[in-house]
Amino acid sequence: MKILHLDIETAPHKVYSWGLWGQDISIKNIIEPGYTMCWAAKWHGKKEIMFDSMHESSHKNMIKKIYDLINQADVVCHYNGTKFDMPTLNSEFIKYRLDPPNLYAEIDLLKTVRRRFRYPSNKLDYISGLFDLGNKTKHMGMDLWKACMDGDEQAWKTMKKYNRQDVNLLEKVYRHLLPWIPNHPNWGLHKEDHGSYVCRNCGSSNMKRNGFYYAATTTYQRIKCTSCGWQGKLRTQASKPPEGLTK
Repeated sequence: MKILHLDIETAPHKVYSWGLWGQDISIKNIIEPGYTMCWAAKWHGKKEIMFDSMHESSHKNMIKKIYDLINQADVVCHYNGTKFDMPTLNSEFIKYRLDPPNLYAEIDLLKTVRRRFRYPSNKLDYISGLFDLGNKTKHMGMDLWKACMDGDEQAWKTMKKYNRQDVNLLEKVYRHLLPWIPNHPNWGLHKEDHGSYVCRNCGSSNMKRNGFYYAATTTYQRIKCTSCGWQGKLRTQASKPPEGLTK
C-alpha cells in the first residue's frame, strides 16, 4: 500500500476591506483569490521529502507534479487535509483542466486527534511537541508569506524548510497515532499472501489472540498487533482463529 504524506502552503486572499474586524467582504472586493504556493510530500517509509513551489517551477507544472504523485497513491495522509489541502488542490486541478485524481483513501490525522483524545490544542505543532516528536520550523509569521509572494529568495528558503518539516512531523505523528487511527485502510487487502491474518493498520503479521469481545448476541475473538499495538476483533464469531494468530 502506497501512503503519501502531504502538506501544502497557500497564499492569502487579496481583498479590499473597509475595516479590520467583523468584515463581510463582497466578492466584488476580491482582488486576487488565494492559491497554492508550494507543497511537500513524502512516501511513507522513504527518506526523500519531495518539494516544489511556484518559485522553482511554473504554477501549472508545480500542480501537475503533485497531481501525478496523488495518482500513484493508494492513501493520502494529511493534517486537516479533508477540509483544506485536498479541496484546495482539487480547485487547482480543475483550473488546469485535469481530470479528478485516481481514487484514493484519506487519513486525516486531525480527525483522529479530535475523536480519540482531548488536548488543550489540536494543532500539529502542539501535538508533535506533546509526543516529543519535534516542532514546526520557526518563522516570522504572515511576513514570510508576503515576502514569498514578493519573490524574496531567503523567504522561499525558509518556506521550503518550513513546508518540508511539516511533512516530516506528519509522518512521525502518523506512526505515533497508528494504533489509534479508526477505519485505517486495510493493509491486508494489499498483501500478496492472503493466507495469514495481518494487522489492518500496519500490515504486520505479528498478531495474537487477546481474549474475547462480547456483543449483545455474539462473542468475537479480540486480536492485537504486537508491532504497532492496534486492537480489533474478527468480523465473524471465531471458534477457529485464522492461521497465523498466536495465543
